[in-house]
Amino acid sequence: MTNARPTTSHRRRHVARKPLAAGLGAVGVLAGAWYATATPTTTTTAAAPQLPAVTNTTVNLTAKFPYLSAGYNNTREWTRTATAVAPNGTLRVAWPASDGVHVTPLTAAGRRSATDTVVKGAKEVGGLVAHNDGFALLTRVSDTNKWKETAAALIRYKNGTQAFRTKLTGTASHDTAPLLDGQLTWNGTKYGTYFVVHGAGGFADGHFGDKLSYVSAKGAKLTGGWSWGCSHNEGIALHAETTGAFTSLCFDDWRSGLFVSTGIGAPDNAPAVQREQCWAGYCGGTFAGRTGDLVKSSTGRYATAFASRGAASAAKNPDDASGRGWTVKPKTSTHQVAVAFLKNRNTPAGKPVYLTSAAGTENVDVHIAPYGKDRLLVSWESLRNAKCSSGTCTGTFTGTHLRLIDWNGALKTPDKVVQARISGDVATLKDGSLTWAYAPVTPSYANALTGASPTTTTLKVARLKP
Repeated sequence: MTNARPTTSHRRRHVARKPLAAGLGAVGVLAGAWYATATPTTTTTAAAPQLPAVTNTTVNLTAKFPYLSAGYNNTREWTRTATAVAPNGTLRVAWPASDGVHVTPLTAAGRRSATDTVVKGAKEVGGLVAHNDGFALLTRVSDTNKWKETAAALIRYKNGTQAFRTKLTGTASHDTAPLLDGQLTWNGTKYGTYFVVHGAGGFADGHFGDKLSYVSAKGAKLTGGWSWGCSHNEGIALHAETTGAFTSLCFDDWRSGLFVSTGIGAPDNAPAVQREQCWAGYCGGTFAGRTGDLVKSSTGRYATAFASRGAASAAKNPDDASGRGWTVKPKTSTHQVAVAFLKNRNTPAGKPVYLTSAAGTENVDVHIAPYGKDRLLVSWESLRNAKCSSGTCTGTFTGTHLRLIDWNGALKTPDKVVQARISGDVATLKDGSLTWAYAPVTPSYANALTGASPTTTTLKVARLKP
């Protein structure tokens, strides 16, 4: 377990990144600012295989969904939606509103099948697992603590009724969860919950780290995981395993990079996937809402995708007496799309593969998902004429890109630019199709989000068949 920092000079700043709860019920004063008039075009190569078209269904919502969040430096980010598939093939989609987190039940075809379940008091979509009889949601709820912040909680609903509500932070563990940036996974027996924590007493008072907790099918806390790991954690990835520790990754700003934290909480000898300059806002975004995911192949390898500025140089910080700090000089001013591979749950496999390289183009909202038997779908949004400051960039939105690669990172299809945005978790259906929910708007990244989020009362449910 990684110790807390010796000073509080690098605490995660609340003013730099606002929790999702802020402004959920506000009037959509910026609605016009998020729309762009240009229509993206599809990039094609006549002789090359092409991705099929993305199909969509429309779901009407019973409350206003504020589909934007203010990230670091008030950067415009999609508010996370989580899409999950149950064993029987039905879908659940989670999205926040002013009255709590809504979980919308859908048929396998992506059409509404019943009224929403509204999880009252829930503040954020930190992860979703769909069950035949309901769902489990990782979220934040009210709590009493020295910082007056929310607590992380796992909430399970069965047949429309709350089965359990297990708080994962609290006074006894000296921690809170003012935001989650989390992941929730399920292996058929237990849940894995991985999320950001804020120290509220004890050795980590005032510092930000991460916590991995396992919870039983009945809501009991289990052994394993850790109470304090990657610090500060700027991005979380988690993959459920049948046995042993769940595979996990974290972006650590103190050690500067993306690391394998599986079973060890990212102590000082955690394997490095990629060195990055990772001060708050400089990393490419948090898993899984804003960058990446962790995908496993049939042979036991793993792949993750993220927005990266690379490392022109990386060395231990001589001014850090603890020996943990690193200084990384980024290779590029803008973020490029990178895919990294692991040989197994503990071991990185070589250097990341970069899918983009244009120096003046910023790439955001990077995601990865399995596609068919032996390929991977990577998606991202591109911004040309990027202007960057303090690790975040504005620019002209040029489209949502989809690209197929193999498990070595090799191109299998050229980019396809589509209207369907990816703003959170992607689910895989029984036939191998990918599906996800998103706000049906075209974004603009020309300036920061300085007011309330615009809202929508519809979602699109996209499907891409292999």
